[in-house]
Amino acid sequence: QVHLVASGGGSVEVGGSLRLSCVDSSTIFSTDLMGWFRQTQGQTRAGVGVLSPKSYSTWYPASVKGRFTISHDNASNTTMYLHMTSLTSENPGVYYCAAKRTFTEIEHSPVWDPRNYKSWGQGTQVTVSS
Repeated sequence: QVHLVASGGGSVEVGGSLRLSCVDSSTIFSTDLMGWFRQTQGQTRAGVGVLSPKSYSTWYPASVKGRFTISHDNASNTTMYLHMTSLTSENPGVYYCAAKRTFTEIEHSPVWDPRNYKSWGQGTQVTVSS
Protein backbone atom coordinates (compact mmCIF):
# COMPACT_ATOMS: atom_id res chain seq x y z
CA GLN A 1 0.00 0.00 0.00
CA VAL A 2 1.43 3.31 -1.09
CA HIS A 3 1.07 6.03 1.52
CA LEU A 4 2.94 8.80 -0.30
CA VAL A 5 1.70 10.30 -3.56
CA ALA A 6 3.71 13.03 -5.28
CA SER A 7 2.28 15.32 -7.92
CA GLY A 8 2.76 18.71 -9.52
CA GLY A 9 5.57 17.95 -11.90
CA GLY A 10 5.67 19.51 -15.32
CA SER A 11 7.73 21.47 -17.77
CA VAL A 12 9.07 24.92 -17.01
CA GLU A 13 11.64 27.22 -18.51
CA VAL A 14 14.98 28.00 -16.95
CA GLY A 15 14.41 30.55 -14.23
CA GLY A 16 10.85 29.42 -13.69
CA SER A 17 9.11 28.03 -10.63
CA LEU A 18 7.16 24.92 -9.80
CA ARG A 19 5.44 23.57 -6.71
CA LEU A 20 5.30 19.87 -6.01
CA SER A 21 2.90 18.25 -3.57
CA CYS A 22 3.15 15.05 -1.59
CA VAL A 23 0.10 13.61 0.12
CA ASP A 24 0.85 11.28 3.00
CA SER A 25 -2.08 9.10 3.96
CA SER A 26 -0.34 8.25 7.24
CA THR A 27 -0.53 11.93 8.30
CA ILE A 28 2.76 13.65 8.48
CA PHE A 29 2.72 14.30 12.20
CA SER A 30 3.25 10.60 12.83
CA THR A 31 6.53 10.91 10.94
CA ASP A 32 9.98 11.95 12.10
CA LEU A 33 11.25 13.37 8.82
CA MET A 34 9.95 13.87 5.32
CA GLY A 35 12.10 14.60 2.34
CA TRP A 36 12.18 15.37 -1.33
CA PHE A 37 14.60 13.64 -3.64
CA ARG A 38 15.58 14.00 -7.25
CA GLN A 39 16.71 11.27 -9.59
CA THR A 40 17.93 11.41 -13.15
CA GLN A 41 18.43 8.47 -15.46
CA GLY A 42 21.34 6.33 -14.41
CA GLN A 43 21.95 8.29 -11.23
CA THR A 44 21.14 7.56 -7.62
CA ARG A 45 18.54 9.61 -5.84
CA ALA A 46 19.79 12.81 -4.25
CA GLY A 47 18.12 14.74 -1.50
CA VAL A 48 16.94 18.29 -2.18
CA GLY A 49 15.32 19.04 1.14
CA VAL A 50 14.02 17.62 4.39
CA LEU A 51 11.30 18.71 6.81
CA SER A 52 10.63 17.79 10.42
CA PRO A 53 6.82 17.96 10.69
CA LYS A 54 6.96 18.34 14.46
CA SER A 55 9.67 20.98 14.81
CA TYR A 56 9.11 22.63 11.42
CA SER A 57 12.87 22.51 10.91
CA THR A 58 14.10 22.22 7.34
CA TRP A 59 17.44 21.27 5.82
CA TYR A 60 18.72 21.80 2.28
CA PRO A 61 21.88 20.97 0.38
CA ALA A 62 23.86 23.98 -0.79
CA SER A 63 22.88 23.38 -4.41
CA VAL A 64 19.24 24.33 -3.75
CA LYS A 65 19.36 26.37 -0.56
CA GLY A 66 17.67 29.70 -1.06
CA ARG A 67 15.80 28.46 -4.13
CA PHE A 68 13.84 25.47 -2.83
CA THR A 69 11.45 25.61 0.12
CA ILE A 70 9.68 22.76 1.87
CA SER A 71 6.49 23.35 3.78
CA HIS A 72 3.48 21.41 4.92
CA ASP A 73 -0.23 22.00 5.17
CA ASN A 74 -0.94 22.76 8.82
CA ALA A 75 -4.68 22.33 8.36
CA SER A 76 -4.70 18.83 6.92
CA ASN A 77 -1.37 17.56 8.28
CA THR A 78 -1.22 15.27 5.29
CA THR A 79 0.44 17.30 2.56
CA MET A 80 4.01 18.41 2.09
CA TYR A 81 5.13 20.83 -0.59
CA LEU A 82 8.35 21.59 -2.41
CA HIS A 83 8.38 25.07 -3.89
CA MET A 84 11.16 25.36 -6.45
CA THR A 85 12.26 28.72 -7.84
CA SER A 86 15.00 29.89 -10.21
CA LEU A 87 15.10 26.46 -11.78
CA THR A 88 18.20 25.61 -13.77
CA SER A 89 19.29 22.95 -16.22
CA GLU A 90 20.66 21.05 -13.19
CA ASN A 91 17.21 20.57 -11.66
CA PRO A 92 15.21 18.34 -14.02
CA GLY A 93 14.49 14.77 -13.07
CA VAL A 94 11.96 12.61 -11.31
CA TYR A 95 11.14 13.99 -7.88
CA TYR A 96 10.13 11.65 -5.08
CA CYS A 97 8.86 12.29 -1.61
CA ALA A 98 9.80 9.95 1.18
CA ALA A 99 9.35 9.53 4.89
CA LYS A 100 11.40 8.38 7.85
CA ARG A 101 8.65 7.15 10.13
CA THR A 102 10.65 6.15 13.18
CA PHE A 103 11.79 8.72 15.72
CA THR A 104 15.40 7.59 15.92
CA GLU A 105 18.76 9.08 15.09
CA ILE A 106 19.52 9.17 11.40
CA GLU A 107 21.91 6.46 10.28
CA HIS A 108 23.50 8.39 7.45
CA SER A 109 24.66 11.98 7.27
CA PRO A 110 23.58 14.41 5.95
CA VAL A 111 19.94 14.24 6.90
CA TRP A 112 18.92 14.24 3.23
CA ASP A 113 20.79 11.00 2.50
CA PRO A 114 18.14 8.80 0.83
CA ARG A 115 19.22 5.80 2.89
CA ASN A 116 17.57 7.35 5.94
CA TYR A 117 14.13 7.03 4.34
CA LYS A 118 12.23 3.76 4.11
CA SER A 119 8.82 4.87 2.84
CA TRP A 120 8.73 6.08 -0.73
CA GLY A 121 6.04 7.20 -3.10
CA GLN A 122 6.02 7.27 -6.86
CA GLY A 123 7.81 10.16 -8.53
CA THR A 124 6.70 13.15 -10.51
CA GLN A 125 8.63 14.34 -13.56
CA VAL A 126 10.13 17.82 -13.73
CA THR A 127 11.50 19.13 -17.00
CA VAL A 128 13.41 22.39 -17.35
CA SER A 129 13.86 23.82 -20.82
CA SER A 130 16.10 26.64 -21.97
